[in-house]
Amino acid sequence: MEDAGPASFFQATTRAFGATIAGRWERPDLVAALCAQAFDSFEKNVTLQSEGAPAIACKGECAACCRLRVVATAPEIFLLARFVDANTQAFAARNVRLAERISDTAQAIGNLGEAERMAARRYCPLIENDLCLAYRLRPLACRGHAALDREACVSAAEGGGEEPAVSTPHLVVRSLVQNAMLNAVRQARLAWGLYELTQGLRIACGSSGLLDAWLRGGDPLAPATIPDFDLAEAASLFDAIAHA
Repeated sequence: MEDAGPASFFQATTRAFGATIAGRWERPDLVAALCAQAFDSFEKNVTLQSEGAPAIACKGECAACCRLRVVATAPEIFLLARFVDANTQAFAARNVRLAERISDTAQAIGNLGEAERMAARRYCPLIENDLCLAYRLRPLACRGHAALDREACVSAAEGGGEEPAVSTPHLVVRSLVQNAMLNAVRQARLAWGLYELTQGLRIACGSSGLLDAWLRGGDPLAPATIPDFDLAEAASLFDAIAHA
């Protein structure tokens, strides 16, 4: 991205995701490979774009923003669901019952909009003692929300003060990488919407066959689709950028 504009970066990243989908279509590591590619692209490019920008306050030990609504792509949700299922017994031994937390949170606030979700002041079910249990696998939406002032972020989370300033490079790179993945998934004729994280996890955790259904062109996560993401508008924008 350092030597290319946003449109060129979007086009190149879409092609890279498309190559991964084509090359791993029938392999069990497709979802993990797509997410690893997305996270790596984000981290490398946000580092480049943040040179000279104000330092971020987020270091991974604060959960103030983890009461925001999180939207994620299908691969990100399938990856996290696999993590939850694989670690259910280990977490239960520590009295952390993730599946129950996810279900309770999804039922309580999964349908709320961003403002209502923040006002509810309920943490993401993956948070334990202010730490994310799946930090290395956190979605692009979480990676792209980086506050510049921790005190302001905590104050806003508690209902006081204005919305804290966040890093522009993080927001921009997150958007470009996420949209490039969505576009590649769309071009592969797979369901490519954005989903509310807790609802998506409630559907995907402990449910065998959902990934296969998605790879056959179905949308098993459809009940978790966020209503304010317009597929037709996004597709039109992606096509316009592709031909820029």
